[in-house]
Amino acid sequence: MSPAFRAMDVEPRDKGILLEPFVHQVGGHSCVLRFNETTLCKPLVPREHQFYETLPAEMRKFTPQYKGVVSVSFEEDEDRNLCLIAYPLKGDHGTVDSVDNSDCEPKSKLLRWTNKKHHVLETDKTSKEWVRQHRKEEKVKSHKLEEEFEWLKKSEVLYYSVEKKGNVSSQLKHYNPWSMKCHQQQLQRMKENAKHRNQYKFILLENLTSRYEVPCVLDLKMGTRQHGDDASEEKAANQIRKCQQSTSAVIGVRVCGMQVYQAGSGQLMFMNKYHGRKLSVQGFKEALFQFFHNGRYLRRELLGPVLRKLTELKGVLERQESYRFYSSSLLIIYDGKERPEVALDSDAEDLEDLSEESADESAGAYAYKPIGTSSVDVRMIDFAHTTCRLYGEDSVVHEGQDAGYIFGLQSLIDIVTEISEESGE
Repeated sequence: MSPAFRAMDVEPRDKGILLEPFVHQVGGHSCVLRFNETTLCKPLVPREHQFYETLPAEMRKFTPQYKGVVSVSFEEDEDRNLCLIAYPLKGDHGTVDSVDNSDCEPKSKLLRWTNKKHHVLETDKTSKEWVRQHRKEEKVKSHKLEEEFEWLKKSEVLYYSVEKKGNVSSQLKHYNPWSMKCHQQQLQRMKENAKHRNQYKFILLENLTSRYEVPCVLDLKMGTRQHGDDASEEKAANQIRKCQQSTSAVIGVRVCGMQVYQAGSGQLMFMNKYHGRKLSVQGFKEALFQFFHNGRYLRRELLGPVLRKLTELKGVLERQESYRFYSSSLLIIYDGKERPEVALDSDAEDLEDLSEESADESAGAYAYKPIGTSSVDVRMIDFAHTTCRLYGEDSVVHEGQDAGYIFGLQSLIDIVTEISEESGE
C-alpha cells in the first residue's frame, strides 16, 4: 500500500483523499471522479469489478488499468459544502499498491463543490433563522438543478468559444455539461441516502485522458443489444427500443457523447447521447468526421492509427469465447492541442517548441508535430452488464463471440476507412 494510504490506517478521518469532478466525462450515467492526475474512480458494480479482476491478458491494452478499490464517504465541511472523500477499505493491505497519491488533494484542502455560505454567529435565534433560510435555499437549488438537467437534454449539441491565448485545458473544466450533470446527480443521490448509508465502494481505474493537454473524447455505445441478461422486462424493452430507434440496430454502434476542441475556430463542441440516438447512419458518419476535424481541416494523421487499433481489437474480441459486452462503450481519444509544422531549416527559435524526438524522427521537409500517430487511444469501458461463462452465478451462459459488438467494430472500421479514402489519404 502506498505511504499516503498506509498513514490512513492510523488517522483515516484526517488523511482521506478529496475526490474531484472528472471534467472529461462525455457519456454514461454513472459518476466518474478524479482521484489524482492519473487515476479515476467510479461506484463499484460487482459485475464490472469481476470483469477487471478476471480480464483476459490480451484485452488489457484495450481497457483502463484496474488499480483497486477504495471506500468513499459523503461528507460536509465546516462551511456545509458537500464533498466525497476516499479512504482505504478496512483491513485492506494491497488493493492500491499501484496508486501514486503524490498529487492527490488531502481532505484538509477541500475543493468547494458549492458556493461558500456566509459565516453566522450561532446564537439560538440566528441558528434557527439560518437553518430555515438554508432549507429554503436547498429547495430552490434543487429546483434549479432539475431545470438545468432538462435544459441539458434539449441542448444536445453545444459550442463554446474559448480564448486562444489562454489555457484551453483550464477553460475546458468550466464547460463540460455532461460531467457537471453526472456529478450533481451523484451528490444528490448520496445526500438523499446519507441517513441510511454513508460508505460506498468505488473502483480505481486509469485516467485515459491524463497524457493529453486538451483531450478530444468520443464515447461510442457498442453492439446491437444493450440490456443485460438480468434486466427486467421493462428495462429490456426500453433498451431494445433505443437500439431500434438509433444506429445501434443498423450498424451496431451509436454516439453516446463527444467532446472536441476545434483549434481552427477556437471552439469547444459537446454532443450528448440524446443527439447521438437521433443520428441516421449518414449523420453518424458526419459526427465521426466532425470528431476528427479541427475546425480548419481533417486530422488525417489520426485515421490510420485508429484503424489499426480498431482492427487489432476486433481480432482480440473474435478470440474471446462466451463474453458479451452488453451496454459497453468504446472510447477514442486524441489531443486537440496541435503543435505547428515548422521547416527544419527555420531559425532555432522557431523550433524551440518542438520536441527533440520530433525533430530527430522527421524525415521530410518539415518537422511534424509529435502529437499524432502515437497518441491516439482506443479503449473499451463500462462493464456493468458484461457476462461470461467464468461468472458462475449467471443463469444464462452464451456461446461463441459477441457478434453484435464485433459487427459494430466492423461498421466503425468501414466508416473510418470511407472518411480516410474520401479525404484523399
